[in-house]
Amino acid sequence: MRNVVEYLEATARRLPDKVAFADEHSAVTFRELEDKARRLGTWLARRAPENRTPIAVLVERGVRSPIAFMAALMCGCCYVPLDGQMPRKRLEAILDQLEAPVILYGEGDEKLAAQLRDRYPLEPITPHLTEPEDPALLAQRRASVLDMDPVYIIFTSGSTGVPKGIVCHHRGVMDLAEWLAEAGEFTEMDVLGNQAPFYFDGSVKDLYMTLKCGATCEILPKKLFLFPKLLVDCLNQKKVTALQWATSAFHLVAASGVLAEHRPENLRTVLAGGEAMLARDLNIWRAALPEVAYINLYGPTETTVDAAWYKVDREFADYEPIPIGSACANKELFLLDEQLRPVPQGSPGEICIRGSGLAHGYFRDPEKTAASFIQNPLTPHYPDRIYRTGDIALLNEEGLLVFQSRQDGQIKHMGYRIELGEIERALASFAPLKDAICFFDAPQDAIVCYYAGEADAAAILGHLKTLVPKYMQPNVFRQLDALPHNANGKVDRVKLKDAYFHETGR
Repeated sequence: MRNVVEYLEATARRLPDKVAFADEHSAVTFRELEDKARRLGTWLARRAPENRTPIAVLVERGVRSPIAFMAALMCGCCYVPLDGQMPRKRLEAILDQLEAPVILYGEGDEKLAAQLRDRYPLEPITPHLTEPEDPALLAQRRASVLDMDPVYIIFTSGSTGVPKGIVCHHRGVMDLAEWLAEAGEFTEMDVLGNQAPFYFDGSVKDLYMTLKCGATCEILPKKLFLFPKLLVDCLNQKKVTALQWATSAFHLVAASGVLAEHRPENLRTVLAGGEAMLARDLNIWRAALPEVAYINLYGPTETTVDAAWYKVDREFADYEPIPIGSACANKELFLLDEQLRPVPQGSPGEICIRGSGLAHGYFRDPEKTAASFIQNPLTPHYPDRIYRTGDIALLNEEGLLVFQSRQDGQIKHMGYRIELGEIERALASFAPLKDAICFFDAPQDAIVCYYAGEADAAAILGHLKTLVPKYMQPNVFRQLDALPHNANGKVDRVKLKDAYFHETGR
């Protein structure tokens, strides 16, 4: 197999009339998905005459988005999912980098399209879904596609504020799909409850488990995540069997208290990834749904979604870290110190990853690519790329990786090296807190804690002193009604830091 489109074609032959994707307004079967993608792909082939050309898609929470993605791949191009609701300057910065010959949009982005059309080649998706198909043209374009050609480019935030476009290839996605189908035991009987927007890499799992296994993907309305009881009602109505959610959504449902009274009745598997899983919230899920399999996932976008996994197989105290486990198929994770040397078992080191899932690098940014994708220092005699994640972990006594923090989350305070992630895990085990994060005020040698919840600093410190030494306890506390979150559901640390240093005049 050289192309992920082959998943769609095989499933469309096997299950032509089964629903592939459904949103709150419409649905598309596998046969309809293939037919519409081939029609739109024919039109795209004439607008983008060269293979591997990026086709930008202003994605919607609906069935048109997967159709547009498959259409780009049908004609040998790659797709670039973009959030039309992102700040205008950021969107334009990405479009200027891409120079895409076509930017597809749906009915919900007509106003934005009207504003951008004078600068960019925007085209509506719907009118081109009835274009006559040209099988010979598509076959010609597909014939030269290799498994190492790009399948998608996903833009993430960069450390300098300039978005980075991560170029992932067919082989990486296919290896992910083959491993995930086995690890999650996915079949055509599954109904997936999609939470991750299509411009986040977490959605890649829903997309390709649907295409490979013949599952049905229910695209859940975003508004439901504001009302957990209605969300659970929807999961039951749609008979959802599997969730592949961002960890923040997993935590949100646990913290809402809904699971104590209202159970998702058909669930068999829950996979969560994107940030550290909190044992406190895992325990809430397990108490409500003990028969469900829970899998903790870890992986940067640069390694094609997931690189490590841990299937929960024991009880955890609320303050314990949940392992990220061991490598996914055809990937290797190892820990290196600052001099790129292996660290002893039990000692923290930077997670480095090698294997088929490594992205090609960053779109039009060879300098950043060279800094993050480097020659494996343990294999100096031939080319062997690894990705430096910037994440710190250790290997525990069971041989499982345990995430500690981001590299920039490691500080030196009062003469001690401290991982802020460890303090945050201790804070997360304190029931009155809804959210809590920490950062370091280096000029004042102070650990700053922002939190939301019904507690004061004295109560928090009373809890922390049972879990962490005094030198790891925050020196400054700021209480808010709710912590701000960014577009992918994570606490907006940058905004909180800016607010703090503005308040203190630094």
